[in-house]
Formats: sequence, C-alpha cells, structure tokens
Amino acid sequence: MIKRFGIVKKSILIVVLFICFGLICFFNISRVYTSNVPDNNEESASTIFSWISKISLPNKLDFCGERVPLEIPEVRERAEREFYLLLQQPGQLCLYLKRSGKYFPIYEKLLAENKMPDDIKYLSVAESALYQSRSSKNALGLWQFMKGTANTYGLIVNKYVDERCNVEKSTAAALKYLKNGRESLGSWTLAAAGYNMGNAGVRRAMTRQNLSNYYDLFLNEETSRFVFRIIIIKELMKNSQRYGLNFNEKDLYSLGDVSTRKVNGSIQDLENWAVENKYLYKDIKLLNPWILTNELPNGNWELLVPNK
Repeated sequence: MIKRFGIVKKSILIVVLFICFGLICFFNISRVYTSNVPDNNEESASTIFSWISKISLPNKLDFCGERVPLEIPEVRERAEREFYLLLQQPGQLCLYLKRSGKYFPIYEKLLAENKMPDDIKYLSVAESALYQSRSSKNALGLWQFMKGTANTYGLIVNKYVDERCNVEKSTAAALKYLKNGRESLGSWTLAAAGYNMGNAGVRRAMTRQNLSNYYDLFLNEETSRFVFRIIIIKELMKNSQRYGLNFNEKDLYSLGDVSTRKVNGSIQDLENWAVENKYLYKDIKLLNPWILTNELPNGNWELLVPNK
C-alpha cells in the first residue's frame, strides 16, 4: 500500500512538472509574439498627431460675411486655439453633424424668413452642442436661455412648460435677441459676443475702450473664445469632408415624419391623450421636451406629433 502510494505521488509530480513546463513555454512564445505586434493605442495616437500636425487653419474665415482679420497674430492664435481643440474631438464633431439634421432645417427656415445670415445657426451649436442641455448657471435649451431673458422674449417658463426647449419658439426668440444686438452694436460679430455676455456688457466695453470692432476689443476670456468657437464650428461643419468627416444625408438624425397639432384648451392627462389619439406617449414627450409634466394647462398649444 505504501509502495503504491509512492508511485501515485511520483506520477502526480511528473504531471505537475509537465504542466509547469507547458505554461512556461506558452508565456515565452506569447511574449515573443506580442513584442512584434504594434500597440494599437500608440499607433492610433501617432496617426492622429501626424494628421492634426498636417492641417492648417484656412487663411480666410468669416462670420455672417464679416471677415476675420487673421493677419493679426493674436487673432490667428485665438482662432487656432479653437481649431486644434475641436479637431481633437472628432466624436463631438460627428454628433454636431448628425444632430444638425434635426434642427438646421428649422433654423434655416426661420433665418430666411427673418432675412438673417445663415451662419447664425452655428451659434446654437457653440451654445448647446445641439442638445437640450442645462448649464451650470441654469441656462436651458438649444439656445441656452436664462429664465429672465426667456420671459423677456416671450417664452413661457412655469412648472408645466418650459418653452426654452421648444425648438421653433426658442429659435424665434434667439433670432430676435440677435437682431436687436446687431442693430444696437453694429455688427453680427458683436451681436454674437452680446449673446454670450449681454448686449449691455458689450456696449459698455465698446464705450470704455472707444472701439467699434470686435477684434480690437479686450473682453473676458469666455466671450473672446465664444465668437471664435462659432467661427471654427462653422468651418469644420461646413467643410466637414475636408477634415475627414464624411456623412451622407441619410446618416444624419431626423425628427422624422411629423406635423403640428394644435390644442386649444388643456390636456389633463397626456398619457391618456396620446393613447386616445393613437400616438406613443414616448414620441409625444421626445418631440415636445418643453412639456415638463403629464398635463398641459389651459392655453393655445402647438404639439409636434408623428404622422400616422
């Protein structure tokens, strides 16, 4: 019995040694193999750096037909700052382009009706990334209105609705604000600056510095960067294929086949209303993010609904 146990013990020891030898061989072969395979992360990073370093800021830029004086060194430097920073965010640029399919048709229609430059639509991209976002200062929506300014420009903000998230109404209010800024300050570039820091703030800076050209003014960093960000977003989105972002119209997001349905009065239960009218409640909420609750108070409302 003792002899048999010794044989078994030796057999187990031999098996263990074979296993250890096999593992050592496997890890050595793996190490040799992987040492000859390039690190994908390093290769990707190298490719990105090489690509960005070969791209130069265009020599001509403008906003709403107003030329950017890139011959001024500090102006070029500020433009290049936004240019290269945005090029480092290809995913974000892809989302800008895809989301534009939802909102740019609405912007373009209202801009044409108001005889305003098409470039203004890029201001919304700089403000919100074309997302119904809320800022740390509680500015909300595609055009990032503060509550007080929203009320001044006719947008309803209460516990039931927040029209800062109504695409058409908030766009109309933003265009009115920008048109006032253009008339007050003298240029669309200054109006864009006024959208960020307030028209009164820009006017005070112009008066104190005795200047009327945006590119000559010394403003706070946020506003100084804001206008350049709009201009660079315009360049990258308008000429996206030049920068390797190749999207067809079918790749863009869309609101879908929708129409406007008027509601004169109130809706006590939006879920029931959706069911009764053969809509998905989810569709009603997604198409109308300005409706905050499950009801609408008495009023004259226009809801986006899917066409059946």
